[in-house]
Amino acid sequence: MAILTVENLTKDYGEGKGVFDVSFDVAKGEVFGFLGSNGAGKTTTIRHLLGFSKPQSGKATIKGLDAWTDAKEIKKSIGYLPGEIAFPNDMKGSAYIKYIADLRGLKDMTKADNLIKQFEVDPSGDLNRMSKGMKQKIGIVCAFMHDPEILILDEPTSGLDPLMQANFVQLIQTEKANGWSILMSSHMFEEVEETCDRIGMIKNGQLISIVDPKNIKRGEKKTFKIEFLTFADYQSICNEGFQIKEQKPEFNQVTIDIEDTHINKLLLALSKRQVRFISEVKHTLEEYFMSYYEGGNHNV
Repeated sequence: MAILTVENLTKDYGEGKGVFDVSFDVAKGEVFGFLGSNGAGKTTTIRHLLGFSKPQSGKATIKGLDAWTDAKEIKKSIGYLPGEIAFPNDMKGSAYIKYIADLRGLKDMTKADNLIKQFEVDPSGDLNRMSKGMKQKIGIVCAFMHDPEILILDEPTSGLDPLMQANFVQLIQTEKANGWSILMSSHMFEEVEETCDRIGMIKNGQLISIVDPKNIKRGEKKTFKIEFLTFADYQSICNEGFQIKEQKPEFNQVTIDIEDTHINKLLLALSKRQVRFISEVKHTLEEYFMSYYEGGNHNV
């Protein structure tokens, strides 16, 4: 069952900026990743879901409520982490956390205290003197501490070091196991691969693909790196009509892209030659993303 939906959402700011006929949904208990370059339309879409912007056409809904007309009610059940957090300058981190807790009517601060410990947050300092990473940790605490059933996260690990990024991945996996529904925009391919059930890719305001990251790794096309004992064998394999991705004649090495249905043909060709080694090169989400942005076609 979809708990969050975007249907034919359009907001045209002119000069090709905005979002155009964007549609996707997020199921209960699903983590949905949102990938795209800066200016692609990720934050614009998120702002519509939060009721900060009114669509020109189409709509966004959360738990069946219209994101624009029912924004106040929706905000009661979601956690939100913006891409750019605007903190008040005259507050300490601890006071800000308490302020957000009071706004939400949160009395039990156990979850907040656990998050502060997990992310090694020092909330005692002035917000205006904190580093980008520390401010991001404060934002994470405030987004998660009230146990929302729906989370909307815009570049949530921006400014975090690798250890804290790993902690964040663990947090997402834990909350997913608890049945939370999460929409997360990110530039961190490894982070998205480790946490997301599906990934939507947006380019120039248009959703160009929705993929299951597991299907990318086990897709119909395989890539093999092969090294031969002799230059003659290396040279001859290059003339067999295979799709050559990369050649390193100085090492007698070749990298071949091949469909699953043609692997037997490759194995037959290799059986006639002296092979030093063969290894499969795993496809990554980053490769898939970059090829799509370069105009490639995929059916994953």
